[in-house]
Amino acid sequence: MPTMTHSSIPRPQADEHEAYYGKYIALVPDGDLVSMLRDQNVETVRLLRGVSASKADFAYAPGKWTVKEVVGHMIDAERIFAYRALRFARGDATDLPGFDENSYVPNGRFNSRTLADLLDELEVVRASTIHLAKHLDEEALTRRGTANRAGVTVRALIYIIAGHERHHVGLLRDRYLSGG
Repeated sequence: MPTMTHSSIPRPQADEHEAYYGKYIALVPDGDLVSMLRDQNVETVRLLRGVSASKADFAYAPGKWTVKEVVGHMIDAERIFAYRALRFARGDATDLPGFDENSYVPNGRFNSRTLADLLDELEVVRASTIHLAKHLDEEALTRRGTANRAGVTVRALIYIIAGHERHHVGLLRDRYLSGG
């Protein structure tokens, strides 16, 4: 079967994912999704490369994540969503468990790392996601699986990855980097 072109990943329908994820998918603009994933990552890394070490350890309120922890969470979530996409794209119908980001973040010990190191990892994880996504054909993109007791298609997972990053970058801009 031929490789899909980048622009041929159609937006998922509402029945292809849990309603909760609709807020992330809605953040993804129309167009060539794979190119957008690439451009999005470049923009995110560019935005955060200039953040000082003290600002990287900043949390906007008690109990909230630091900038480094938000980046670590984006890395973990993308890995998990991409893993789910890989499993389902390959026809593995095994139900996959959810994950608790509120335990992953402290166990990731992201605050003990430099922001530069986390951004390097974010770039590598995104490159891996892009390589997976750009070679999925229509049949693979529309395969379904169950993760966290909810049905989801492969293409919805790729959109969720993009929207999840857009969501967190928006929070970083508004609550961490704006000074307000």
